[in-house]
Amino acid sequence: MKPIQVGLLGIGVVGSGTFNVLQRNQEEIKRRAGRGIDITMVADLNVARAQALVGPGVTVVSDARAVIANPDIDIVIELIGGYGIAKTLVLEAIAAGKHVVTANKALLAVHGTEIFAAASAKGVMVAFEAAVAGGIPIIKALREGLTANRIQWIAGIINGTTNFILSEMRDKGLDFAVVLKEAQRLGYAEADPTFDIEGVDAAHKVTLMSAIAFGVPVQFDKAYIEGITKLGAADIKYAEQLGYRIKLLGITKRRQGDATKRQTDGIELRVHPCLIPAKRLIANVEGAMNAVVVQGDAVGTTLYYGKGAGSEPTASAVIADLVDITRLHTADAAHRVPHLAFQPNAMSKLPMLPMSEVVTSYYLRLRVADETGVLAKVTGILAEAGISIDAMLQREADEVGGEGSTQTDLIILTHDCMEARMNAAIALMQALPSVLEPITRIRKEELA
Repeated sequence: MKPIQVGLLGIGVVGSGTFNVLQRNQEEIKRRAGRGIDITMVADLNVARAQALVGPGVTVVSDARAVIANPDIDIVIELIGGYGIAKTLVLEAIAAGKHVVTANKALLAVHGTEIFAAASAKGVMVAFEAAVAGGIPIIKALREGLTANRIQWIAGIINGTTNFILSEMRDKGLDFAVVLKEAQRLGYAEADPTFDIEGVDAAHKVTLMSAIAFGVPVQFDKAYIEGITKLGAADIKYAEQLGYRIKLLGITKRRQGDATKRQTDGIELRVHPCLIPAKRLIANVEGAMNAVVVQGDAVGTTLYYGKGAGSEPTASAVIADLVDITRLHTADAAHRVPHLAFQPNAMSKLPMLPMSEVVTSYYLRLRVADETGVLAKVTGILAEAGISIDAMLQREADEVGGEGSTQTDLIILTHDCMEARMNAAIALMQALPSVLEPITRIRKEELA
């Protein structure tokens, strides 16, 4: 059978990896797909560099629209990134009847509803395994492998840059700013690392996983996002002493409403630092690696671990999508796996819950005056708010500020409570004259 022809938009790190792996493993891939898969056309602004990468057998152009307009191209791979021209080109490829493979999590998290609707109307596929967790096949697991399950929650380390920084902070006892500079020097962090360190990249990814897990439209604008920039070495050290590790997690949960607690049905969608028990497997994921835990009612807890970025790990996911599309290229569109796992006419209208309604437990660190009565005032405020204490750690003043110090750290772990109640309690504690610095609050997830 004639090989399926693929056009590649952008041949940077992932694009070159995709071309190389496809060339290297061509025979193996052909045996799996049932026919060959050939990248026959590449669009890149640096034509000379691109031609040198792919060799003389591939047509290289500077205009991506020339690839889309080519009637021989069956699949377009979009690896340009961003929300702008990438969106235009993806929609134009769909309108031209091309299937699309993309690693662009930002595009799909923000504009996925429009893109998937256009693809459904045209009868083409949009595949995006590479958009979440690089080489880990988590999208396929959620869309296909776990379809028998009612997914209860997902929690993932889905940004390698932040995980590398947190691992270094723990191992070396350094503060965030110092480790960030080292991560940039080593190439783990971009020159402008904002999307990573502020949690935006992880939020794009967990938005897509949430939509697939619960059959809801992609709703990035409803995600709560908090990064790691305010974490200090002291918090990582104290967490370790209490038996926890701090990780930046993307979390999405289905919540069953409880009228007695004034809780409504809904879905949590959030990214923020978390304390996780050190005995959990995901707590021991170090460096730039990624891991995703999925809890289903039938299967229980499953863990997916691997490289979340890089040329060939991400290329692995891109090519897996190419193989899937090649297998289903001639199939009736109604018989293909839906883009978001659930049939388009059966999507849920469950609301995304505001962060104020999320229920979790907390780590609190208060820098307080080392004087009588402070602990009683703090615990009294928590008791008044109906927040119970799980564990507490009070440091000696000289451990915190050196000999003769009049300040100390008070560390409190709480049981579950609603975020709104915790916000109110923190405001009252912060107003105490004996609380000397802004209170550090980190959410705690047992992931049991």
